[in-house]
Amino acid sequence: MPYFFTVLALLALLLGGTLSWVSRQEREVVATRRSLLLGGGLFLGLMGVGWAPWSGIIFLQIAVLAAALAGTVYLFWPTPAPEELSRSGAVPRVDERTVMFSRAELEPGTARWEDYYAQYPEHRELDDRFRRLPGLMSPRSGKYAPLSFAAAAASFKTVDCLVGLINGESARETVPLDPGEATLFLKQWARKLGALEAGVTAMRPEHFYAVKGRGENYGQLVRVDHAFGLAFTVEMDHHHLGTAPEGPTLMESAQQYLNAGAIAVQLAEFIRQLGYQAEAHIDGNYRVVCPLVARDAGLGEMGRMGLLMTPRLGPRVRLGVVTTDLPLLADPIFSDTTVLDFCALCRKCADICPARAIPQGTPETVDGVTRWQIDQAACFTYWCAVGTDCGQCMKVCPYAHPDSWIHNVVRKGLARSGRFRRFALAMDDLLYGRQPDPSPLPHWIPGRVK
Repeated sequence: MPYFFTVLALLALLLGGTLSWVSRQEREVVATRRSLLLGGGLFLGLMGVGWAPWSGIIFLQIAVLAAALAGTVYLFWPTPAPEELSRSGAVPRVDERTVMFSRAELEPGTARWEDYYAQYPEHRELDDRFRRLPGLMSPRSGKYAPLSFAAAAASFKTVDCLVGLINGESARETVPLDPGEATLFLKQWARKLGALEAGVTAMRPEHFYAVKGRGENYGQLVRVDHAFGLAFTVEMDHHHLGTAPEGPTLMESAQQYLNAGAIAVQLAEFIRQLGYQAEAHIDGNYRVVCPLVARDAGLGEMGRMGLLMTPRLGPRVRLGVVTTDLPLLADPIFSDTTVLDFCALCRKCADICPARAIPQGTPETVDGVTRWQIDQAACFTYWCAVGTDCGQCMKVCPYAHPDSWIHNVVRKGLARSGRFRRFALAMDDLLYGRQPDPSPLPHWIPGRVK
């Protein structure tokens, strides 16, 4: 029996060392140290149980083994999936003019300004708060770093260059296509171009904004035209996001908006070459609510922080959408209630949010849909103070860890058992911390200006 416990102790030490090594590769300084301490503690404990000299130790040893086995089975044994949140009711379409990015573009003294605050007077005081602050990417903001901010601005400027490609003339002759073949080709080509996941949904009215709130079509009604939407995700770099709310997370955010836009305009042009209509929806030029399209295309769920929660990377993605009249096969609409159940348990994003914009409580029914409702004005106001798009909620999400075998084992457990979800959350808090500090900046990126 002592030798058996010695083997278990060595395995525990190996596991702790592996976790520490993986954490070091991920540049998780705290987790690197704590994983090694955890493995060492388990090693000493098991060796103590295996080699303790007192009488009757065999019974203690058997009890320890039985408890370990029972605990493992208990954690991984499947539990019933939580109940699905309600999506019933007539869901109203969103007026894009009410989105914070649209409100930030209003210019005092213009007719657009006067019309908006005449219609939404309750927004005037909230918006005055962020206008008194330096603003996103401002040299006067709290996290200003010249190189990081210029790199982000360059990415956003390049996105602007794609605007002329989001729409275009379709070929005169329509190529007959099998919907299944066309769907498979589009999904796989999107992945080849750099997308992580892709899905298709049949478009519904609530997927489209009701009124345009940005660009030259401001104030115009949005037509519900295309029958299908292809949604896809692109991955945000884990380490750059880990520096949130510092400059590199803004760089990464802007870069992935650009990558998503480039993929979207290429897919849309491809469809138009086949004789069908297609429109790319990219940063600053959306006619659709991308997270809703992506959710119904089977890519994830709307989590506590108001972002799409994907089972593979949580919120650590950016979205792209192409709408079209090309006949496609829609993916089944399903609700991943295990992700939502974990969001209900976790609350790490709400705890770390400096603006307290993320709700701590349970989901509420808003416009016929049961969901969490963030305070978008408070969130955006914080952005205007620090100059970056924060990202702290995304970095602490346990789903947002790198797409590696050890984290994927955890993700399998999260999808399998409610008991494991509680255990995994406790271990995530233990190894990474409830409100971790920003990761060190990459060596080639200077820090903020003091």
